[in-house]
Amino acid sequence: MPFDGTPVLVTGCSTGLGLETAMYLGARGFQVFATVRKPGDEDIVQVAARDHGARVKVVQLDLTRADSIARSIHDIVDQAGGLYGLINNAGIALRGCVEDLTNAELRLLFETNVIGTFGVTRAVLPYMRRARRGRIVTISSVGGRIATFGLSAYCASKFALEGFGEALALEVESFGIRSVLIEPGIVHTSRWDINRGNAVGALDPRSAYAEIFRRHEAVADAAVERSRTRPSDVARAVHRALTVPNPAMRYVQQCATSWGAPLISLFCCGAICRMRSSKGCTSVV
Repeated sequence: MPFDGTPVLVTGCSTGLGLETAMYLGARGFQVFATVRKPGDEDIVQVAARDHGARVKVVQLDLTRADSIARSIHDIVDQAGGLYGLINNAGIALRGCVEDLTNAELRLLFETNVIGTFGVTRAVLPYMRRARRGRIVTISSVGGRIATFGLSAYCASKFALEGFGEALALEVESFGIRSVLIEPGIVHTSRWDINRGNAVGALDPRSAYAEIFRRHEAVADAAVERSRTRPSDVARAVHRALTVPNPAMRYVQQCATSWGAPLISLFCCGAICRMRSSKGCTSVV
C-alpha cells in the first residue's frame, strides 16, 4: 500500500528516539502526529520538522492522564480521519538498586512506561479495528530481554512491554493489525544525559550500593561511547515495521554475536548466551 500521507502517532517526541523517529517518518511521506508532554517542548519538534522537511504535527499528551490520552486521540482521528500506526515510544528511566528505590518513583515509572502504553493502545485500537488494518510498534529494549545491575525497575517495565507486545499480537491479528517490538541495544540519546533518571536514593553516599553503583555507571557511560548504534537505526527499524507486508515480531538493532564490548561490559555472558539462542529474536536490522 502507498504510505504518502498515512497518519501515524509517535509518543514521546521531545528528545531522543521519539524525535528522531518522528522526523524520519515525516520526511518519508507519513503524516506524523508527534506527542510531547510539556507545552514548552512543542517548539523543539516544530523546528526539527522544518529542518528535516518532515510532515509533523505536534500534539500535547500526558501518558499518566487518561483524559489527556482520550482527548489527544480523538483530536488526531478527527483531523486525520483515522490512524494507521502507533509508535509507543514515550517512557522514562529509573536507575538505582532495589533498596534505593521509593514507591513513588516506581509508580511513576510504571504509570508512564506500562500503564500509559496500555492506555494509548486501547484508545487507538477501536479505529484500527474498524479499518481492519494498522501497526502498533512498541519501543522496548534489550533490557526487556536481559537485565543488568541497577536497572531492576527499568528492565521490569521493559519486560512488561515485551509481554504486552507479544500478547497484543495474538489478540489483534484477526483484525488485520500487527503488533511489533523494537529492541534497541545501547543507543546514545539524552536518556544518558539530561534524562538519565537516577533515583534519589541511588545518589545518596550512605547507600550500601553507592560505590558499586558509581562504578557501574562509569562502565555504562563507556559502553555508550563505544556503541555504534544511533537513533536513526531505531527510526529505520520502525519504518520497516510500518511498511513491510509481513513484519517480524521483533526487530533488534544488533545480533548478539556482534554486540561486542559495549554489551559484554554490562551483561553477564550467560545472559547473552540465552539471548543468542532465543527464538523470539526474529529479525536483526
